[in-house]
Amino acid sequence: MNNHPPLLSISPTDFGCEIYWTGAASSVAFDLESVRRYLLQLEQPLWVVRQNGHLGVSGEGRLAIASAPDTLPLEAFTPALPPERLGNPSFCQAYGTRYAMYAGAMANGIASEEMVIALGKAGLMGSFGAGGLSPARIEDAIVKVKEALPDGPYAFNLLNSPNEPALERRTVELYLKHGVRVVEASAYLALTTNLVHYRAAGLSLSDDGQVVIRNRVIAKLSRKEVARRFFEPPAADILNQLVADGRISAQQAELAQRVPMADDITAEADSGGHTDNRPLVCLLPALRAQRDEFQRKHQFAQMVRVGAAGGIGTPAAALAAFSLGADYVVTGSVNQGCVEAGASQHTRTLLAQAEMTDVAMAPAGDMFEMGVKVQVLKRGTMFAMRAQKLYELYNRYESLEEIPDKEREKLETQVFKMSFEKVWQECERFFSERDPAQIARATQNPKDKMALVFRWYLGLSSRWSNCGEKGREMDYQIWCGPAMGAFNDWVRGTALADPTNRRVVDISRHILTGCAYLQRLRSLEMQGIRFEPSLLHYIPEE
Repeated sequence: MNNHPPLLSISPTDFGCEIYWTGAASSVAFDLESVRRYLLQLEQPLWVVRQNGHLGVSGEGRLAIASAPDTLPLEAFTPALPPERLGNPSFCQAYGTRYAMYAGAMANGIASEEMVIALGKAGLMGSFGAGGLSPARIEDAIVKVKEALPDGPYAFNLLNSPNEPALERRTVELYLKHGVRVVEASAYLALTTNLVHYRAAGLSLSDDGQVVIRNRVIAKLSRKEVARRFFEPPAADILNQLVADGRISAQQAELAQRVPMADDITAEADSGGHTDNRPLVCLLPALRAQRDEFQRKHQFAQMVRVGAAGGIGTPAAALAAFSLGADYVVTGSVNQGCVEAGASQHTRTLLAQAEMTDVAMAPAGDMFEMGVKVQVLKRGTMFAMRAQKLYELYNRYESLEEIPDKEREKLETQVFKMSFEKVWQECERFFSERDPAQIARATQNPKDKMALVFRWYLGLSSRWSNCGEKGREMDYQIWCGPAMGAFNDWVRGTALADPTNRRVVDISRHILTGCAYLQRLRSLEMQGIRFEPSLLHYIPEE
């Protein structure tokens, strides 16, 4: 820490009196490592005092308002800030977590049972990546997670499936059957009957007339027009239809109009997977303001919390989010590189080498026809380029037969590595079990058939990445945002640079610990204290 006077210090001209610190003089540190140690003692306050013209720090002592032999002039102060104090405590109370952070879902089981269980045992919540999985696979995961975490915390993802509403309904039925109490709703453009069913089915009335919410919804989104649907109660027509179908009671429909659709809304900025690449500094304040508007309108008993996701891969990013007012933060891309993730070793190695610019946008398999895109890793894979080519062909032609022979040959030999006919047979076999209606529709419409054939590649490419399919490395679809590159920059030169050392609980704790450390620095800097450059960064050591 520099020995020159602070730029903005507490002085007699500020408050009309000098402010002092009293404590053991031996506890005041001046050397670099002792100062760092005091800064890292997050459970203790930190005092910056002046002694013989030099600045020093102490984690002991107390405030004094009068000069005495055992006092020193106080230049700055920052309170204790353990990571548990970051964010909104009501988030922790609602979900039974130790920290205002959770690990977001990554589809196809990348956010695996092992990851969710490890986080839950450490007082953190993880969201199982149920998107793209079969109902049987999801049910197995529910049983495994509930057995390991009977009291939570955990969440399960509910990915919007506009092309497969039957799959979405079956997933909701599984969650209700097994008592899954928290879902992370992702990629929704509007409310669906199935999502509203999950929410309303968990509502009841307490003895004192209060609405009891058992099924909690965390909505992850990036658009205000979508967010408004979650800030308000669900539409009456959806509720009435659910009552008519016998899926909820009339009382539950009435109670649903007294609570917002979501307990929490996660502002999803520039993330991996489905993303609009929104800048967090614009998106989060906008959603917070929108939340306040709807709270004034409805006066809900519990105000919807607004958290932040997308780009949260370092302590500085987490601090930025909390400083913007995030009630909680959500990690994503960085978790995929952890040993607990349902991703192959080859994929984790590629992620550990990624720079912030090694990402690209590519067509999404689940919303291919709509033109929705996902953000993926481009280092070490040609998926983004090949997927974009498929979307261009889909827009240009009305059927597989219209595709020129030269283009068809490239796809069959370089991308699919089998004929269109063989791919279609694979599609028939897959959707006959998963959603036969899609095969029926594609049989009648050549454009739909072409979409299913192209989606075969888009769907399998992520599974190849997860299982480490040999010979398909250049086709791996690896969902990834720039947070991965920022994380790699942060941990370079530490044990976490090696992907085999990356564990999801360690990374989560380091991000939060570093966030609290940096917040204490910012607090002292605002009081005029300037630190040596080596103290300005939190290093994730063992």
